[in-house]
Amino acid sequence: MTTPLASSAPQNAHIVGQPVLVVVDIQGGSGQSAPGEGGIPIMGGRAERGPRQRALVAAARAAGVPVVFIQEVHKPSLIDIGRELDGVEGPHCIEGDDGTELAAWLEPRPEEFVVRKRRYSAFFGTELEIVLKAYKAETLILIGGLTDVCIHYTFVDAHQHDYRVRVIQDAVGGSSERAHTASLEAISYLQRDALVDTADVLAFFEAAATGAEPVLMR
Repeated sequence: MTTPLASSAPQNAHIVGQPVLVVVDIQGGSGQSAPGEGGIPIMGGRAERGPRQRALVAAARAAGVPVVFIQEVHKPSLIDIGRELDGVEGPHCIEGDDGTELAAWLEPRPEEFVVRKRRYSAFFGTELEIVLKAYKAETLILIGGLTDVCIHYTFVDAHQHDYRVRVIQDAVGGSSERAHTASLEAISYLQRDALVDTADVLAFFEAAATGAEPVLMR
């Protein structure tokens, strides 16, 4: 059971201006591929995180908050994988593999963006910045994984692009509990209000859907 590092009070979401929900690397296609394939360790709790992630996507859509999906993909030749094999990970996210596809339950809508990336950060060498500018994004809300890899590096790049970023700490999972916690601590060092819980953000989305909390873009 992950111990939250932030308060679970809804008012602590601190979402400023136009929010965008960024769904990072929730992959697995039809679900036939087991977690950890490709030599990537994943901490427990995946079954518990899934329903939270699903609820967040649905609530964002209901509130008129843009949802952007991120997908890591590499060619079978691995010509584009760079230094990603220098650490613990083996070949992973290979184009054409079922497990590389977004989780089947996500079902991006035609008007939503799916940004494919070849590195850990969703900003590096992708069109994400163009998409966020189109949405006039001010606060990015991150869910998915891995906390200590793609979430962390995406957060850091977003921070350096001057976005406010909120990481939903019970809707992300790391390569281990220890790595997950360490990354959350590093994230909160850069932005004191960065760590929130699913309940915080659902409360904000629900208020926005009823007009009690303004969302700038409809």
